[in-house]
Amino acid sequence: MKPVGVIGSGKFGTTIAKLLSENVDVLVFSRRPELKEAINEKHHHLGLDLSERIICTNDIQELAETCDLIFPVVPSKNFRKMIQQISPFLKPHHILIQCTKGLDVGAIDLANVRKGESRILPKDVKTMTEVILEETVVVRVGCLSGPNLSGEIMAGEPAATVIASRFDEVIDLGKKVLQSDLFRVYGTNDLKGAEWGGVLKNCYAIGSGIIFGMGFGYNLRAVLITRAISEMVRLGHAMGSSKKAFFGMAGIGDMIATASVNKSRNFSVGERLGKDEKLDDILSSMSEPAEGLRTVVIARDLAKYFGLHLPIVDIIYRIIYNDFDKQKAMVYLMNYPYTEDVDFL
Repeated sequence: MKPVGVIGSGKFGTTIAKLLSENVDVLVFSRRPELKEAINEKHHHLGLDLSERIICTNDIQELAETCDLIFPVVPSKNFRKMIQQISPFLKPHHILIQCTKGLDVGAIDLANVRKGESRILPKDVKTMTEVILEETVVVRVGCLSGPNLSGEIMAGEPAATVIASRFDEVIDLGKKVLQSDLFRVYGTNDLKGAEWGGVLKNCYAIGSGIIFGMGFGYNLRAVLITRAISEMVRLGHAMGSSKKAFFGMAGIGDMIATASVNKSRNFSVGERLGKDEKLDDILSSMSEPAEGLRTVVIARDLAKYFGLHLPIVDIIYRIIYNDFDKQKAMVYLMNYPYTEDVDFL
């Protein structure tokens, strides 16, 4: 078959390219000329040796004209701009399976939202596949989500993912090009649920990291993860997704992976906050953004709009952006008046 395209050459973009190269030729788009040389001539990137089946281009038109199937792997804050750039070269026959666990809020400045100078309404919030549908003529879209820590996959450890799409052919094609003996691909038609599951767990991964950074053990982190599922179900359902999506790979599966160990960016940010590092210092040291820092702002504002009680989201937001005392936060959450154990089914 034709080469499969990957837009984005960060850790996860490179991970997707590596997985694809087991089955097909891969064309990766990057703006950096030096990366094109490193991949095409030295077959090396991010300290890893790459298959000769992976080729890099700096020309997004070339990628669109060469590949019918494309995996965009770009941070959410840059996603719409990237889609607008490739849009003139996309045709209805293209298939896009996005791999970005974030949300788009258009021209809304999240800094102004934090200051209380603007609000986020449900109509302002778009998932990445909704951005693709708005900005291009592409119809067949999907998302890849689930417990996919790039470092472990790069090391050849067994893992699984889920591809969500309203079109079975998108799921089947995604399985064909990605699945291997060490990488299992599941499918679901609940596209919105899979996207919101992958998005919301980033907030709670930061919270779990804060607990770890403060020196607490697994019991408290288990409490947070369990109650987080309740909050994810409520907000996701309010935004139009099914409840069951949060109990699969894109929900609880991704939550367990990213909220349990410091191999995820969101958990690492939380851990450093838990050790009293300043947010500006953390951000300046990161090569790639932690999506949870944006998502927690969006989720908190949406919760206000719907009148939902999401105490964990609210406390994580306050710790990150209001320098709220973390010990008081723990006491608050431990004494929050939950009425019963499972109250969201």
